Amino acid sequence: MATTTTTTNGTSNLKISKRPWNSRGHADHGWLYTFHTFSFASYYDPSHESFGPLRVINEDRVERGTGFGKHSHKEFGIWSYILSGELEHRDSMGNLEKLRRGEVQFTNAGTGISHSEYNRNEEEDCHFIQIWSKLDKRGLKPSYCTRKYPDEMKRDRLVRIIESSERHNGKEGPHEPIEIHADLSMDASILSPGKKVVHEVVGKEGEERNVYLHVVMSTGRTQPKAGGAKIKVGDVVLGEGDGAYVTGAKGSGTIEVESVGEKEAEFLLFDMGEE
Repeated sequence: MATTTTTTNGTSNLKISKRPWNSRGHADHGWLYTFHTFSFASYYDPSHESFGPLRVINEDRVERGTGFGKHSHKEFGIWSYILSGELEHRDSMGNLEKLRRGEVQFTNAGTGISHSEYNRNEEEDCHFIQIWSKLDKRGLKPSYCTRKYPDEMKRDRLVRIIESSERHNGKEGPHEPIEIHADLSMDASILSPGKKVVHEVVGKEGEERNVYLHVVMSTGRTQPKAGGAKIKVGDVVLGEGDGAYVTGAKGSGTIEVESVGEKEAEFLLFDMGEE
């Protein structure tokens, strides 16, 4: 589904292409129930391999007492956005911590790391979004960072979670954006029904940008047939698990997002340059 609309300030024409929740790659391994926005593991679709530097958006549910064993990565920025439950992160840099709702764990894999992600909690499954971005520099020393962005920070506003090293404010506080070596910014919001937020497109004035939105599946493992969370971008309505490719955005322009569902909508917004 593709719809063309206009940004709120009228400076550019946006092409908005919906990525329905049930057209994504999907796997149910018992211990792992997952949806893949882009080609990943056994799911391959040449029309959905990446978008700008963005390479992976996996919405994962890890069964209690199970998880991802030790495995390796290199030359990617990798982060986990925790939605519910508890996820243990252990890596070859000596980091070990349990992550909970609102926390974002970021790893610059650089020249190479190994890690495991495990749900040790025997009472509750873990629901999180795993995201990968290609980096604009190779051979970086691996690094690790965890920050927390409570619900009250994100309610009815956009909060910058990830920011390009070229635009990062240099601050290292517990709620500051996490730096990434890629032309990518990521915001998060929890938007109440009837409320709107306006994203100010990053980059130089008039610079072409790619934007991607993803709505969290907050009601359950499938998109609810009625009710649930919904957002509207231009003339396109996105329900839980839906995403949207947005092209034609330009630096210094704006994109308005409205919550039009029956419950608050948690969503991620990525603003990127070309790969």
